[in-house]
Amino acid sequence: MKRTCFGLACVLAFSLLCTPRAHAAGTDNAARAAIVVHPETGAVLYEKNADERLGIASTTKIMTALVVLEHCALDEPVEILPEYTAVEGSSMYLRAGETYTVEELLYGLMLVSGNDAAIALACHTAGSVETFADMMNDKARALGMTNSAFQNPNGLDAEGHYSTARDMAKLACAAMGNETFRTIVSTKSTTVAGQTLVNHNRLLRSYDGAAGVKTGYTKTAGRTLVSCAQRGTTQFVCVTLSDPDDWNDHTHLLDWAFENYEYRCVAGDTPVYAVPVLSATVELCAAVPEEPAYLLVHPDDPVALKAELPRFAFAPVEQGAQAGTLTATGPDGQSVSVALCYAEPAALDPDVKITPLARLGRLWTHVCRYFSSYYPVS
Repeated sequence: MKRTCFGLACVLAFSLLCTPRAHAAGTDNAARAAIVVHPETGAVLYEKNADERLGIASTTKIMTALVVLEHCALDEPVEILPEYTAVEGSSMYLRAGETYTVEELLYGLMLVSGNDAAIALACHTAGSVETFADMMNDKARALGMTNSAFQNPNGLDAEGHYSTARDMAKLACAAMGNETFRTIVSTKSTTVAGQTLVNHNRLLRSYDGAAGVKTGYTKTAGRTLVSCAQRGTTQFVCVTLSDPDDWNDHTHLLDWAFENYEYRCVAGDTPVYAVPVLSATVELCAAVPEEPAYLLVHPDDPVALKAELPRFAFAPVEQGAQAGTLTATGPDGQSVSVALCYAEPAALDPDVKITPLARLGRLWTHVCRYFSSYYPVS
């Protein structure tokens, strides 16, 4: 009987609250607060004053965009009212009476940091800035951003509007999981209503693998920056708050992360294990990982593999049925487990004579497989 397959069971000694692995070189920076995280595992690789509440300026718009994307269709029309245009700071220069789609306003929001686009999207989504701010705070709580509060959708200085480097990393990791958001923030330039919008995030043009996310500045908050970069299967999110040298600091922090960590595939199509099959048309049946498994390790770190498989199986064997488990363990104790499944079927040999005792043994094996907790399932 085919057992219920279980997915990856990451038992990593990492979380967004853990102490990062120590690699001092390459992490010096001018930021008041900073953090580097690995989104897939939540591993904190570096942190500095990561829980200090600070102003976040226009990196606020990461939350604005995420809330809008979760409540609006991209093709919804938005009529621009006069009150949307009278906003200080950066702008995409909306004019009253014009109509834009939600998607067009999102590009204006994230590429040129349009404060007018932020107000237009907030009012379209929630009816008012105040109600939209409530939605932002609801989303923050859902993401576990316990040291954040939002008062507006654009990040202009306001009492009670703050976050932390750790919380902004949580937000960025969630936002980059949204395909539309990821497409928008990785766009270097686009044209909206005849106007060319050039992304303020210069890392997109200067850093290998840069994929977003958002810049910010106010006199009170200082320079704020959230970035994301990916090379191969390895991706990192970096946040700096109140950092006068943020472009260089992000370059150095991301370089350091890529030099010291990789998200390595430790179980893909290989290795292939084999299980002897009794009373079958074949002697062995291959068992392969059900899906790829990854570990975040240093590029030079060895990874130990341990397979748990039965000594033998009785025919017939179904292709895709779970045979056992494969566990990969890194040098720091972090591990990941994946199911090993039969790669092909093994039919019962019609020429094999099955004695009553053998039939009883086969029945007992199947019963044990069904009721036993030896193989973890989820």
